[in-house]
Amino acid sequence: METIRLFFGHYFSIDFFRRVFWFDRYRVKTPIFFNFLEIEVDVVEDLKDQIAVVTGGSRGVGKGVALALGEKGCTVYVTGRTLGDGDRTIDTTARLVTEMGGEGRSIRCDHGDDRDIEALFVRIGKEVGSIDILVNNVYKIPNPPAWGGGYWDHPIQVWDDQVGIGLRAHYVASWHAASLMFKSKSARMLNVSSPGGQSYHFSCSYGAGKAGLDRLTADMAIELQPKGIPACVLYPGAVSTEFIVDASKEREMDLSESQTPLLVGRAATALLMDDDLMSRTGTIQWVEDLIEEYDLYDENGSRPTEKYASRISQGENHRWAPDVNK
Repeated sequence: METIRLFFGHYFSIDFFRRVFWFDRYRVKTPIFFNFLEIEVDVVEDLKDQIAVVTGGSRGVGKGVALALGEKGCTVYVTGRTLGDGDRTIDTTARLVTEMGGEGRSIRCDHGDDRDIEALFVRIGKEVGSIDILVNNVYKIPNPPAWGGGYWDHPIQVWDDQVGIGLRAHYVASWHAASLMFKSKSARMLNVSSPGGQSYHFSCSYGAGKAGLDRLTADMAIELQPKGIPACVLYPGAVSTEFIVDASKEREMDLSESQTPLLVGRAATALLMDDDLMSRTGTIQWVEDLIEEYDLYDENGSRPTEKYASRISQGENHRWAPDVNK
C-alpha cells in the first residue's frame, strides 16, 4: 500500500491524497499553494517480497502470467499436472521464472481433485506462510475440443472439463487460499476468464463456465472487500497460446493481431501492481485496454492494435445474457 508522509511526520493513504493532489505514475504534482509540503511516495516497482500462486501455469496464459511476475522479482508457485523438462511443463515454467529474475517453484496439482488443491495450499502455508497474489487460470481443454456443432454433439464430460476445472476449481482454490491471503498486507486476486462469458465462443458449456467465473469474481469481490482484498476478472483477446498455434497449422487462422501469452502476463502483472486496484474490484479488465493504459509491449517490442472487444460486440454471435432483474 502506498503512503504519503508530510514533513511533520504523519502518514496518510495515497487514496486520501488523490482527492487533493494530482498524481502521475511516478511523480507527485501539487497545486502551488501546497508546495510547502514535503511529500514522499513509495511506488511499487517490483514484487521481490511477494508470493504468488498461478494455477495452470505449464503453458498458455498461465505461463505468460508466471513469467511476467518473475520479471518483477516475484516468488511464483506454478501449478499443473505436467512435469519434466519439456516446453509445456510446470517445471520449465518455474525455471524460466527464476531466469527472469524471480523465484519459480513448481507443485504438481490436479485441479480436478479437491484433495490435491487442499494439499497444495497446506504446503504453501508451511513453506511461506501467506499468499500475496492468487491468479486462478487453470483450465482443461476437452479432447477433442468442443468446437462447433450443438451441445448434443459433444459428450457430457465436456461440461465437467470446462465448468468443473474452469470454474469449480477456481472456487476451491480461492477457498483454500483465503486464510493465507488474510495474512498478507497486500493480497489481491485475479481470475482469468474470456469474452466467452459475454458472447458465444466455441460452445455453450464454455460460455457457461466463463460467465459463471465472471459472476463468481464479482460476488467474491463483495465478500473480500472488508478484508481489503481486491478481486478482478481478466479478459484476454485472441491469444497465440501453444494450443492455438498448433491448431493454426491444421485450420486457417489469422494470428497477426493476437496477443502473446507474455503480453497478457505483463498486462495482468501491471494491473496487480496498480496501487489503486481496489477501485476496480469486481470488474472485468480487458487486456487490450491494459496494454494501452500501462504502455506495454510483448517480447518482440510490438503489440496488437485491433480492438477485440469492439469486434465481438458487433459480431453476429454477440448475445448478451438477459437481465434477470427485469
